Amino acid sequence: MRTKKQKLVLGAKILSAVFVLLLILMIVFRDALLQKAIVVITKKLDREYDSSFSIKKAEFEGLTGVQMEDIILVPHQKDTLFRIHTIKTSVSFWHLLTGTIQLESLQIDNGFLQLVKAENGRNFDAFLPKKDTVDTGEKPNYAKLVYRILNRGLNLVPTDMHLQNLMLRMNDMGKKATLHLNTLVLEDKQMESSIVVQTNTFTQRWKIKGFADPRNKQTDIRFFNIDTGKIKVPYFDERYGLKSSFDSIRLNVSNIDMDGDELHIDGFTSISNFTVNHPKIASKDVVIKKARFDYNFLFGENFVAIDSSSTIQLNQIKCHPYVSYNNETDKIYTLKVDIPKMKAQNYINSLPEGLFTHFVGMEATGNFDYHLNLVFNKNKPNSVVFDSNLNKENLTITKYGEANLSKLNGEFTYHAIINNSPQRGVLVGAANPNYTPLNQISPFLRKCVLTTEDPSFFSHRGFIKEAFKQSIVKNIRTKKFSRGGSTISMQLIKNAFLTREKTLSRKLEEILLVYILENNRIVSKERMLEVYFNIIEWGPNVYGIGEAASFYFQKNPSELTLNECLYLANIIPRPRKFMYQFNTEGNLKPFAISRDKQLKNIMMRRGMIVSDDTINQFPIHISGNAQSYIKIVDENPTEKDSTSIEEFEF
Repeated sequence: MRTKKQKLVLGAKILSAVFVLLLILMIVFRDALLQKAIVVITKKLDREYDSSFSIKKAEFEGLTGVQMEDIILVPHQKDTLFRIHTIKTSVSFWHLLTGTIQLESLQIDNGFLQLVKAENGRNFDAFLPKKDTVDTGEKPNYAKLVYRILNRGLNLVPTDMHLQNLMLRMNDMGKKATLHLNTLVLEDKQMESSIVVQTNTFTQRWKIKGFADPRNKQTDIRFFNIDTGKIKVPYFDERYGLKSSFDSIRLNVSNIDMDGDELHIDGFTSISNFTVNHPKIASKDVVIKKARFDYNFLFGENFVAIDSSSTIQLNQIKCHPYVSYNNETDKIYTLKVDIPKMKAQNYINSLPEGLFTHFVGMEATGNFDYHLNLVFNKNKPNSVVFDSNLNKENLTITKYGEANLSKLNGEFTYHAIINNSPQRGVLVGAANPNYTPLNQISPFLRKCVLTTEDPSFFSHRGFIKEAFKQSIVKNIRTKKFSRGGSTISMQLIKNAFLTREKTLSRKLEEILLVYILENNRIVSKERMLEVYFNIIEWGPNVYGIGEAASFYFQKNPSELTLNECLYLANIIPRPRKFMYQFNTEGNLKPFAISRDKQLKNIMMRRGMIVSDDTINQFPIHISGNAQSYIKIVDENPTEKDSTSIEEFEF
């Protein structure tokens, strides 16, 4: 009778014999299995992706090596997607036994991948992920999903790689770009490559060099230009009008670790002398000299986040962001930004060139810190949280840049900018016969305009938190910037110092200038309102309430009736389209009458006017030069012709 030890030995021998037999069978039949696998793949690509796939020659080399020649993938009735002359690769034998493919070496010679958009469609559409129309109700485990994808992807990155003469071609209806990879070598965890980039407008030589260790999930590579000058980003200039360039980019991944139920990905990326130019960003080049992002990504079962231990550095500005998406109960998006205490002058000096042109030359003393907290619940959009706090420490503006805010206290000439063209000068001061001091403007008009444009003007410091919250909700719902929550302070800054261009630069400058104006007591609220009434546009080439009262009613601003003031307040958003509110007899259309009545009712509810103010009020009569603008127009105005009451209902 065998002992327990003898049984174990016998079992081990049997397993070894079976393993050897399976290994022999695999070696003997592996070429047949390979050819069968190719047939299966070919049929699947034809059936599910409407594409022809072929390999001229495929055979094993050694125990775990495979060599293939002339591999071609062509979507039916489309341009060839890719063609490769030779591929040689070997896989990890032990990983293969566990059902995992892990490449040890890879050599690819001569080939191309081309992405083509033509009149008959795109040659890669069939391979794009398809949206699952069936909602199973199951939530993905983000940590496990991302970790699985990363592992599979990194296993396909060999530790020994030699690529040469490979091209990526892009052709978007004639907009072309080609990236020619002359060589890419990865040996002993060191990677180096040489790339030639060619577009319709330029040719450059790039290099990628650095450290790459796919098995330990680490990398540190640098991307730079071999030739003199910056690296130009191809394709986006022709496709989107976005011109961008940089000196170098560095990408570092130091840690990818599954810790319990959380996945941690840590590292940093940096860029130097990044330049971008697009009409929606600014009217000139925007330059960021140094930027760095030290990131700590977190993935859990129900959330994805950039942890607050991450740091974004923009020149001398450092901030700690926290960004997350959590779907454990509701779909909640969170954004937090903390700028630790820093010198105000360092902040001014660090603003990107070209993005804040009105701050060039500004000088300040003191320190500040800033904190933002934004929480949006997609399932409960009206419960949005928006908190923005800036704490000052002896902060003083000692010298202004191009936007000298103190000019609002004196006499100056205002030029409206329309379509980047300065309009006629309007003198803001007593020497202008149309200039009207605040106390000579009808109280009705002051109350009407404050109601429509900024009800809390005399109590806020430039911004209305509730308006911002409503703006955020509406912009997210409409997926566009359809509402801005603009205050009179913001309109004043925009009119007196900035252009009307709809760019990121203009909006950012507006926000900063309003904060400086309102929080450093440079100009009194009364003076701000007076200047506002005397420079805003009230009609075609009509600036200031003095011109407006005469243009519409042949009156002085102090003589305006309540109904006339209701009308004037309501045309501020679209003053050049005032004529579409009238019929051919010169009377207000029903929608305009209803809109003015809504405003009057709101003012009565708020106690800004009383019933006696509405007695003996007659329909408005246009008697001034505005008569010549009232022509035969559409009797059914579009929604854009009217002002929604929600614009002043916060």
